[in-house]
Amino acid sequence: MNTRRRELPFWLGAALTAIAERPGLGGPLPLRAQRRWLELVSLSLPIPSGTVVRAVSLGGRPALRVTVGATERRRAVVHLHGGAYTVGSPKAYRSMAAYLAEASGAAVYLPDYRLAPESPYPAALDDAVAACSQVAAWHDGYAISGDSAGGGLAVATTRRLIDSAERAPAAMALASPWVDPTAHALTRKRDLIVRESWGLSCAAGYVGAGDPHDPGIAPIYGSLRGLPPALVHVCRSELLYDQVSTFVESLLAADVEVTLAVQRLWHAGIAQAGLVRDAHDAVTEIGEFVRKSVV
Repeated sequence: MNTRRRELPFWLGAALTAIAERPGLGGPLPLRAQRRWLELVSLSLPIPSGTVVRAVSLGGRPALRVTVGATERRRAVVHLHGGAYTVGSPKAYRSMAAYLAEASGAAVYLPDYRLAPESPYPAALDDAVAACSQVAAWHDGYAISGDSAGGGLAVATTRRLIDSAERAPAAMALASPWVDPTAHALTRKRDLIVRESWGLSCAAGYVGAGDPHDPGIAPIYGSLRGLPPALVHVCRSELLYDQVSTFVESLLAADVEVTLAVQRLWHAGIAQAGLVRDAHDAVTEIGEFVRKSVV
Protein backbone atom coordinates (compact mmCIF):
# COMPACT_ATOMS: atom_id res chain seq x y z
CA MET A 1 0.00 0.00 0.00
CA ASN A 2 1.06 3.55 -0.69
CA THR A 3 1.71 5.35 2.59
CA ARG A 4 1.57 8.93 1.30
CA ARG A 5 -1.70 10.82 1.20
CA ARG A 6 -2.55 12.11 -2.26
CA GLU A 7 -4.07 15.47 -3.04
CA LEU A 8 -6.43 14.97 -5.96
CA PRO A 9 -8.53 17.91 -7.16
CA PHE A 10 -12.05 17.61 -5.77
CA TRP A 11 -13.65 17.10 -9.17
CA LEU A 12 -11.18 14.35 -10.07
CA GLY A 13 -11.61 12.57 -6.75
CA ALA A 14 -15.39 12.67 -7.20
CA ALA A 15 -15.19 11.33 -10.75
CA LEU A 16 -12.81 8.52 -9.84
CA THR A 17 -14.92 7.55 -6.84
CA ALA A 18 -18.07 7.38 -8.95
CA ILE A 19 -16.38 5.21 -11.55
CA ALA A 20 -14.56 2.95 -9.09
CA GLU A 21 -17.36 2.34 -6.60
CA ARG A 22 -20.37 2.02 -8.89
CA PRO A 23 -19.77 -1.67 -9.76
CA GLY A 24 -19.74 -2.45 -6.04
CA LEU A 25 -22.83 -0.43 -5.19
CA GLY A 26 -25.62 -2.11 -7.10
CA GLY A 27 -23.71 -2.55 -10.33
CA PRO A 28 -24.18 -5.42 -12.77
CA LEU A 29 -22.00 -7.80 -10.71
CA PRO A 30 -23.49 -10.51 -8.46
CA LEU A 31 -23.66 -9.51 -4.80
CA ARG A 32 -20.59 -11.44 -3.68
CA ALA A 33 -18.62 -9.97 -6.57
CA GLN A 34 -19.76 -6.47 -5.57
CA ARG A 35 -18.37 -7.05 -2.08
CA ARG A 36 -15.08 -8.31 -3.45
CA TRP A 37 -14.87 -5.42 -5.92
CA LEU A 38 -15.07 -2.83 -3.14
CA GLU A 39 -12.29 -4.59 -1.24
CA LEU A 40 -10.08 -4.69 -4.33
CA VAL A 41 -10.67 -1.00 -5.11
CA SER A 42 -9.76 -0.09 -1.52
CA LEU A 43 -6.26 -1.56 -1.99
CA SER A 44 -5.34 1.51 -4.04
CA LEU A 45 -6.13 3.88 -1.16
CA PRO A 46 -3.11 5.20 0.76
CA ILE A 47 -2.61 4.86 4.51
CA PRO A 48 -0.47 6.90 6.92
CA SER A 49 3.06 5.77 7.70
CA GLY A 50 3.20 3.72 10.88
CA THR A 51 -0.22 2.15 10.39
CA VAL A 52 -0.69 -1.26 12.00
CA VAL A 53 -3.71 -3.37 11.01
CA ARG A 54 -4.35 -6.41 13.15
CA ALA A 55 -7.06 -9.04 12.97
CA VAL A 56 -9.01 -9.45 16.22
CA SER A 57 -12.26 -10.99 17.39
CA LEU A 58 -15.08 -8.82 18.72
CA GLY A 59 -18.05 -10.54 20.27
CA GLY A 60 -17.30 -13.73 18.38
CA ARG A 61 -17.04 -12.00 14.99
CA PRO A 62 -13.92 -11.10 12.96
CA ALA A 63 -12.76 -7.48 13.10
CA LEU A 64 -9.77 -5.28 12.34
CA ARG A 65 -7.93 -3.12 14.86
CA VAL A 66 -6.18 -0.15 13.25
CA THR A 67 -3.60 2.01 14.99
CA VAL A 68 -1.04 4.57 13.80
CA GLY A 69 2.32 5.12 15.45
CA ALA A 70 2.76 5.45 19.17
CA THR A 71 -0.71 6.84 19.76
CA GLU A 72 -2.50 6.96 23.11
CA ARG A 73 -4.87 3.99 23.04
CA ARG A 74 -6.78 4.36 26.25
CA ARG A 75 -9.51 5.62 23.95
CA ALA A 76 -11.04 3.72 21.06
CA VAL A 77 -13.46 4.16 18.19
CA VAL A 78 -15.80 1.48 16.87
CA HIS A 79 -16.53 2.32 13.23
CA LEU A 80 -19.46 0.61 11.52
CA HIS A 81 -18.93 0.62 7.77
CA GLY A 82 -21.47 1.67 5.16
CA GLY A 83 -22.79 -0.34 2.24
CA ALA A 84 -26.58 -0.44 2.59
CA TYR A 85 -26.31 -3.43 4.95
CA THR A 86 -25.47 -5.67 1.96
CA VAL A 87 -21.90 -4.75 0.93
CA GLY A 88 -18.84 -3.22 2.54
CA SER A 89 -16.34 -4.75 4.93
CA PRO A 90 -13.54 -3.89 7.35
CA LYS A 91 -10.99 -4.47 4.58
CA ALA A 92 -12.67 -1.84 2.41
CA TYR A 93 -12.37 0.71 5.25
CA ARG A 94 -8.76 0.19 6.34
CA SER A 95 -7.56 3.45 4.79
CA MET A 96 -10.27 5.60 6.36
CA ALA A 97 -9.78 3.89 9.73
CA ALA A 98 -6.05 4.60 9.60
CA TYR A 99 -6.59 8.32 9.04
CA LEU A 100 -9.19 8.32 11.81
CA ALA A 101 -6.73 6.58 14.15
CA GLU A 102 -4.11 9.18 13.27
CA ALA A 103 -6.49 12.09 13.88
CA SER A 104 -8.06 10.74 17.07
CA GLY A 105 -5.05 9.13 18.74
CA ALA A 106 -7.30 6.12 19.30
CA ALA A 107 -7.42 2.49 18.32
CA VAL A 108 -10.07 2.15 15.62
CA TYR A 109 -12.03 -1.09 15.41
CA LEU A 110 -13.84 -2.25 12.29
CA PRO A 111 -16.34 -5.02 13.12
CA ASP A 112 -17.21 -7.47 10.36
CA TYR A 113 -20.92 -7.45 11.12
CA ARG A 114 -23.15 -9.86 9.24
CA LEU A 115 -24.72 -8.64 6.00
CA ALA A 116 -28.13 -8.99 4.37
CA PRO A 117 -29.85 -10.63 2.66
CA GLU A 118 -28.12 -13.73 4.05
CA SER A 119 -28.40 -12.36 7.60
CA PRO A 120 -31.27 -9.87 7.92
CA TYR A 121 -32.08 -7.73 10.95
CA PRO A 122 -31.22 -8.01 13.81
CA ALA A 123 -27.97 -9.77 12.91
CA ALA A 124 -25.98 -6.59 12.18
CA LEU A 125 -27.29 -4.88 15.32
CA ASP A 126 -26.51 -7.90 17.49
CA ASP A 127 -22.97 -8.01 16.12
CA ALA A 128 -22.41 -4.27 16.58
CA VAL A 129 -23.62 -4.37 20.20
CA ALA A 130 -21.38 -7.34 20.96
CA ALA A 131 -18.40 -5.55 19.36
CA CYS A 132 -18.94 -2.43 21.44
CA SER A 133 -19.25 -4.45 24.63
CA GLN A 134 -15.88 -6.06 23.91
CA VAL A 135 -14.18 -2.76 23.10
CA ALA A 136 -15.63 -1.20 26.26
CA ALA A 137 -13.95 -3.94 28.28
CA TRP A 138 -10.57 -3.22 26.66
CA HIS A 139 -10.47 0.59 26.82
CA ASP A 140 -11.11 3.38 29.30
CA GLY A 141 -13.53 5.08 26.92
CA TYR A 142 -14.77 4.80 23.38
CA ALA A 143 -16.80 6.52 20.69
CA ILE A 144 -18.89 4.99 17.95
CA SER A 145 -18.86 6.16 14.35
CA GLY A 146 -20.47 5.04 11.14
CA ASP A 147 -21.20 6.14 7.61
CA SER A 148 -24.43 5.64 5.64
CA ALA A 149 -25.99 2.35 6.83
CA GLY A 150 -23.23 2.17 9.42
CA GLY A 151 -24.33 5.57 10.72
CA GLY A 152 -27.88 4.39 11.27
CA LEU A 153 -26.57 1.19 12.82
CA ALA A 154 -24.36 3.25 15.16
CA VAL A 155 -27.42 5.10 16.50
CA ALA A 156 -29.42 1.87 16.93
CA THR A 157 -26.45 0.24 18.66
CA THR A 158 -26.01 3.14 21.07
CA ARG A 159 -29.72 3.11 21.89
CA ARG A 160 -29.69 -0.61 22.69
CA LEU A 161 -26.57 -0.30 24.85
CA ILE A 162 -28.14 2.52 26.85
CA ASP A 163 -31.46 0.72 27.26
CA SER A 164 -29.73 -2.47 28.42
CA ALA A 165 -27.61 -0.54 30.93
CA GLU A 166 -24.38 -1.57 29.21
CA ARG A 167 -21.43 0.77 28.80
CA ALA A 168 -22.43 2.99 25.91
CA PRO A 169 -20.11 5.11 23.75
CA ALA A 170 -19.27 8.58 24.97
CA ALA A 171 -19.99 10.12 21.56
CA MET A 172 -21.40 9.36 18.11
CA ALA A 173 -19.80 10.51 14.84
CA LEU A 174 -22.24 9.96 11.98
CA ALA A 175 -21.46 10.52 8.30
CA SER A 176 -24.59 10.60 6.14
CA PRO A 177 -26.44 8.32 8.59
CA TRP A 178 -29.19 6.18 7.02
CA VAL A 179 -31.63 6.40 9.91
CA ASP A 180 -34.77 5.40 7.95
CA PRO A 181 -33.76 2.73 5.41
CA THR A 182 -37.18 2.20 3.83
CA ALA A 183 -38.13 5.87 3.44
CA HIS A 184 -39.19 6.88 -0.07
CA ALA A 185 -39.16 10.60 0.71
CA LEU A 186 -35.56 11.19 -0.35
CA THR A 187 -33.97 14.41 -1.56
CA ARG A 188 -33.47 13.01 -5.09
CA LYS A 189 -33.47 9.70 -6.97
CA ARG A 190 -29.68 9.37 -7.10
CA ASP A 191 -26.50 11.13 -6.14
CA LEU A 192 -22.85 10.71 -7.09
CA ILE A 193 -22.56 7.06 -6.07
CA VAL A 194 -25.92 5.60 -4.96
CA ARG A 195 -29.40 5.21 -6.43
CA GLU A 196 -32.71 5.23 -4.57
CA SER A 197 -33.84 1.99 -6.25
CA TRP A 198 -30.71 0.17 -5.11
CA GLY A 199 -31.00 1.49 -1.58
CA LEU A 200 -34.62 0.42 -1.22
CA SER A 201 -33.81 -3.03 -2.60
CA CYS A 202 -31.02 -3.43 -0.05
CA ALA A 203 -33.28 -2.16 2.72
CA ALA A 204 -35.87 -4.79 1.88
CA GLY A 205 -33.22 -7.49 2.24
CA TYR A 206 -32.10 -6.07 5.57
CA VAL A 207 -35.57 -5.62 7.06
CA GLY A 208 -36.69 -9.10 5.98
CA ALA A 209 -39.82 -10.01 7.94
CA GLY A 210 -39.24 -7.19 10.43
CA ASP A 211 -41.19 -3.98 10.95
CA PRO A 212 -39.57 -1.16 8.91
CA HIS A 213 -40.53 1.26 11.70
CA ASP A 214 -38.73 -0.78 14.38
CA PRO A 215 -36.26 1.68 15.98
CA GLY A 216 -33.59 -1.01 15.74
CA ILE A 217 -33.93 -0.75 11.97
CA ALA A 218 -34.88 2.92 11.67
CA PRO A 219 -33.66 4.73 14.79
CA ILE A 220 -35.34 7.95 13.71
CA TYR A 221 -38.62 6.41 14.98
CA GLY A 222 -37.28 5.55 18.43
CA SER A 223 -36.50 7.55 21.52
CA LEU A 224 -33.46 9.75 21.03
CA ARG A 225 -33.41 11.16 24.54
CA GLY A 226 -30.30 10.32 26.50
CA LEU A 227 -28.08 9.71 23.49
CA PRO A 228 -24.49 11.00 23.80
CA PRO A 229 -23.16 14.07 21.95
CA ALA A 230 -23.23 13.65 18.19
CA LEU A 231 -21.26 15.01 15.26
CA VAL A 232 -23.25 14.66 12.04
CA HIS A 233 -21.85 15.12 8.53
CA VAL A 234 -24.08 15.39 5.48
CA CYS A 235 -23.77 16.60 1.90
CA ARG A 236 -26.44 18.93 0.52
CA SER A 237 -26.47 17.14 -2.84
CA GLU A 238 -26.97 13.59 -1.54
CA LEU A 239 -30.08 11.42 -1.38
CA LEU A 240 -30.22 11.47 2.41
CA TYR A 241 -29.90 15.22 2.97
CA ASP A 242 -33.54 15.77 3.97
CA GLN A 243 -33.64 12.61 6.09
CA VAL A 244 -30.47 13.53 7.95
CA SER A 245 -31.67 17.11 8.46
CA THR A 246 -34.91 15.83 10.00
CA PHE A 247 -32.94 13.46 12.22
CA VAL A 248 -30.74 16.30 13.48
CA GLU A 249 -33.83 18.34 14.32
CA SER A 250 -35.19 15.35 16.24
CA LEU A 251 -31.94 15.00 18.16
CA LEU A 252 -32.05 18.66 19.14
CA ALA A 253 -35.69 18.31 20.22
CA ALA A 254 -34.61 15.42 22.44
CA ASP A 255 -31.96 17.64 24.07
CA VAL A 256 -29.05 15.78 22.51
CA GLU A 257 -25.93 17.87 21.94
CA VAL A 258 -25.40 17.96 18.17
CA THR A 259 -22.87 19.50 15.83
CA LEU A 260 -24.00 19.50 12.20
CA ALA A 261 -21.51 19.91 9.36
CA VAL A 262 -22.98 20.40 5.87
CA GLN A 263 -20.26 19.60 3.35
CA ARG A 264 -19.74 19.58 -0.39
CA LEU A 265 -18.28 16.06 -0.05
CA TRP A 266 -20.35 13.29 -1.60
CA HIS A 267 -22.36 10.67 0.31
CA ALA A 268 -20.20 8.90 2.91
CA GLY A 269 -17.10 10.34 1.24
CA ILE A 270 -14.93 9.89 4.33
CA ALA A 271 -13.73 6.61 2.78
CA GLN A 272 -11.55 8.71 0.43
CA ALA A 273 -9.67 10.46 3.25
CA GLY A 274 -6.37 9.53 1.62
CA LEU A 275 -7.27 11.02 -1.75
CA VAL A 276 -9.30 14.21 -1.34
CA ARG A 277 -8.68 17.08 1.07
CA ASP A 278 -12.39 17.50 1.88
CA ALA A 279 -12.59 13.86 2.96
CA HIS A 280 -9.40 14.12 4.99
CA ASP A 281 -10.68 17.28 6.66
CA ALA A 282 -13.93 15.49 7.54
CA VAL A 283 -12.08 12.58 9.12
CA THR A 284 -9.81 15.02 10.96
CA GLU A 285 -12.88 16.75 12.38
CA ILE A 286 -14.21 13.38 13.56
CA GLY A 287 -10.86 12.62 15.16
CA GLU A 288 -10.82 15.93 17.02
CA PHE A 289 -14.40 15.31 18.15
CA VAL A 290 -13.31 11.94 19.56
CA ARG A 291 -10.35 13.48 21.37
CA LYS A 292 -12.64 16.06 22.98
CA SER A 293 -15.45 13.64 23.84
CA VAL A 294 -13.62 10.52 25.04
CA VAL A 295 -11.43 11.20 28.03
